Amino acid sequence: MLKAITGLLRLSWRQDRRKMTVALALMAGNAVAVPLAALALKHLTDNAAAGRVQAAAWSGVAVAAAAIAALTCAHFAHIAYFEVSELNVLSTDEQLIAISNGTAHLDHHERPEHADRMALAQDELQRIGEGLQAVLTGGSLAVSLLLTTVLLTLAHPALVVLPLLAALPLLAGRRAQAAADRAREDSTVDTRQARHLFELTTDAASAKELRLLGLVEHLQQRYAAHWRRATARIWRGELTAGLWRAAGQAVFACGYVAALVLVVGDAVRGHAGVGDVVLAVVLASQLNQQVTAAVTITQQLVRSGRSLRRLDDVRDLVRAPHTTPGAPVAPPARLLEGIRLRHVTFAYPSAAEPVLHDVDLLLPAGSTVAIVGENGAGKTTLVKLLNRFYEPDQGEILVDGVDLRHLDLDAWRARTTAVFQDYARPELTARLAVGIGDLPRAKDDTAVRTGLARAHSTVTEHLPYGLDTRLGRGHADGGVDVSGGQWQQFALGRAMMRDAPLLMVLDEPASALDAEAEHRLFARYADGAARVAADSGGVTVFVSHRFSTVRAADLIIVMGDGGVREMGTHDELIRLDGVYAALYATQAAAYR
Repeated sequence: MLKAITGLLRLSWRQDRRKMTVALALMAGNAVAVPLAALALKHLTDNAAAGRVQAAAWSGVAVAAAAIAALTCAHFAHIAYFEVSELNVLSTDEQLIAISNGTAHLDHHERPEHADRMALAQDELQRIGEGLQAVLTGGSLAVSLLLTTVLLTLAHPALVVLPLLAALPLLAGRRAQAAADRAREDSTVDTRQARHLFELTTDAASAKELRLLGLVEHLQQRYAAHWRRATARIWRGELTAGLWRAAGQAVFACGYVAALVLVVGDAVRGHAGVGDVVLAVVLASQLNQQVTAAVTITQQLVRSGRSLRRLDDVRDLVRAPHTTPGAPVAPPARLLEGIRLRHVTFAYPSAAEPVLHDVDLLLPAGSTVAIVGENGAGKTTLVKLLNRFYEPDQGEILVDGVDLRHLDLDAWRARTTAVFQDYARPELTARLAVGIGDLPRAKDDTAVRTGLARAHSTVTEHLPYGLDTRLGRGHADGGVDVSGGQWQQFALGRAMMRDAPLLMVLDEPASALDAEAEHRLFARYADGAARVAADSGGVTVFVSHRFSTVRAADLIIVMGDGGVREMGTHDELIRLDGVYAALYATQAAAYR
């Protein structure tokens, strides 16, 4: 918990030192004012009982002043630290975004166990805002508790035991929170599945299919089943936590009652005055409230500390930065030889077998290369290796004879472009949805229109405000819902923004289209590939599972069984009369 406190204070101090200073001072004022109000009330009672009117009046003023100070300090401290708490949430969200995208690799996005840890971090970081309030309130309670202990000791030495008993509810609260946390972690998988089903059943894109196939009730039942399992685990954890908390509070309650009986007994025997009784009652009541608040605050601090640990866990999870042996090398201005894979073997984490094994091939400079094969043949994996989303387990990838791992990664990525099957759909203006393909020129209308022209796209001509149209109907300021085909044109225009890429990847972006539509789209890609070849000697890699659309490629690579089964031009592979010829004939027959 100490680590959570120091971590939250450091995080908050970085956000706004002035507001933190004000908040700390005001919370300190609140901490002192609360027990001083009890002491002033003692003097008010004694003076009133003795008939000292003027002294009683001044004591009354002191009581009122302390009460007003306590309320005012707490209120204005909240104003001071509330904004800092919001900034803390924003800061940790930004850190999570940076961490998630802070590595060259993709494995933390693709492993199920990593997805669970990311989901936990996303959920719990939203609670980080309550952490600062817990720290400041806890500090204020600690000061109040110290003063209360001193005043209780002065009222009756035996009452010093009462603050010591306050440690038991705090310890029980920690055990309770641990039980609740274990239950929450055990329910993570079901919780994530339930949320996925909720998103699926409320998403406009899937609504038609769900209704047509009559899946709504079925998915609702699955959603309910996941939540029942999750809530059953959480309920058992919370029940255990509740029993721990009740036990701690029961022990303190017994001490609280014994303390009051002790002081009242002394007063009856004439060993203490009425003011002492009032002081003891008020202080014991304050202590009871402080203990109750401290248990809650302890839970909040534990949750906040866990949230910060989740952030560290995710940071450790993706802490696998790309390494460049020696000084990084700049990519060539123009490809002369091409990109060669030499004895490349790669297996996904936790996979039993390599998806690629001892792959040896050359993607010639200035060529259009089509990669075909059945699903799972390793086509997309090959593309991921070329983009350096993963490193080969064995072998090397050479760019004009230089190992890809020796190239400066950011510089290499700046010289590549791609359209993937699951292309992004950024709900920005049409200008930015295309322009971010070359970020320095994202707002350059000429560059954006050039990218769309290279993609043979007229999509913006059909939008109400042209390039200024905001995409996505969820926007209150006139967002436009565009079709899947239009999103595809934005993605292609985005890929065509860069002028001289060394590698252009087109990874089944048209898999949802029929063969004829994909063939027309490939013709557009071929124009872009010719431009890339002329400008930079770049290689265009077109991934498809359809053989009929890639016959115009300079080189066709047939993937299967973890490697390259055949390669050559369309005519060469047809004459070879092997795998490609057989699959080509089978697919061609389906469209006759």
